[in-house]
Amino acid sequence: MSMLRGLEQAFPGAKDCTGPAMQAAVEDWFRLYFDDAVTEEEDPCQRLPVAIVGRLGRACFSEYSAAGRSEFARQVLRGLETVRRKAVQLALIGGECWLKPLPGPDGFSFAVMRRDAVAVLGRDAQGEVNDLVSAEVTRQSGKWYTLLERRTQTARGVRIENRLFVSHSAGSLGSPVGLAALPQYAALQPVLELPGVSGLGLVPLRMSLENCVDGSSEPVSVYAAAAGLIHSINRNERQLAREFDNGQSRVFASADLLRRRPGSSRAELPPGLFVGLDDDPETTGLTVFSPALRQQSFLERKREYLRNLESLIGLKRGLLGEVEAAPRTATEVTSSQGDYALTIQDLQQMWETALRRTLVLCGQLGTLYGVPGASALNDDDAAVEWGNGVLYDKDKAWAETMQMVKDGMLRPEIALAWKYGLPWESEADLAAVRQKYMPQGIL
Repeated sequence: MSMLRGLEQAFPGAKDCTGPAMQAAVEDWFRLYFDDAVTEEEDPCQRLPVAIVGRLGRACFSEYSAAGRSEFARQVLRGLETVRRKAVQLALIGGECWLKPLPGPDGFSFAVMRRDAVAVLGRDAQGEVNDLVSAEVTRQSGKWYTLLERRTQTARGVRIENRLFVSHSAGSLGSPVGLAALPQYAALQPVLELPGVSGLGLVPLRMSLENCVDGSSEPVSVYAAAAGLIHSINRNERQLAREFDNGQSRVFASADLLRRRPGSSRAELPPGLFVGLDDDPETTGLTVFSPALRQQSFLERKREYLRNLESLIGLKRGLLGEVEAAPRTATEVTSSQGDYALTIQDLQQMWETALRRTLVLCGQLGTLYGVPGASALNDDDAAVEWGNGVLYDKDKAWAETMQMVKDGMLRPEIALAWKYGLPWESEADLAAVRQKYMPQGIL
């Protein structure tokens, strides 16, 4: 986000509305996810944020399918298929990300804008962004080019401003240059108006967690509340590694036994050995030092940390660490599974909401840009299936529905419409279901 700190140079008067605590938190979330370097204080070898995000993302889409009701809707869904996992994972990490539709001759493709590559300049009463600047960095011929794109919601639609900067050092915005300085930006316009386009021409994916950093309307990472715990686990891991390092067998040798380098008067200390200084000139020889390791204490502390981490995030018990050997009651098992199911359902709802908003936005942009086959789309122009969950079993629900049909309590057309995600509000809808799915002679 360093190049975004100079955004007033590009857009005078612009100011990031994200508070200092949230800016620091966003940087910490991405650092926890991407950094793997061992420091004196922490060892992130377990890569817990990667494990959390990966497992939640896989569980979210384990039985997912989506089908469009028109060819254009199906094309948009095919474009989304390539970025859905990345988008959900980036939303989990940063609390928020944006889908950016890219119109082309073959339809829409999509880019995903990360939270740490965006400066939020304004939000509406619902907390949705209505003014932002995003950064895209390109290195070429030993120079760093930074494209800043500002999107502002107006009464007519969306206003887009593009500014290109060049610098001789990474992380610096540098001096302004024309958009034609790089071929990929030559076709961009410095200012562009998109009338009738909603939501900045972007689709947000927002975590539904309440902000636990500064209480603002900014969405937070799935592991925001557990960031301190993750740091503690990393410190525990570093201490455990140091315990093993310090617990290696050492040999305390008298000075007369040490080798000396050729041509040097200094003794050579073999790797992994300590030197025992001879306070008593008569003391010579070797003494073996092999301390008892205290790894059990560190491992117990790590298990407790992991259990707390699972509880804070709403994960199933044992998803990050080993399942406790102690027996648990059926209530405890159900509670853990129920929390996990609700976590997954929140993520599924986040993606489905973004998918349906994307359909509407691509209908607007496709018509505006003249994308082949484009037409206006509604948010119900796709049927989304998530399969079975811990708290909802679709097979069981279908069996119960069929029993109601057999008992004469429900019309079979309505049951079929529910099963295949079809409309059934009007008699015309039900007639269409009968014609497509029901054999002749069955009412």
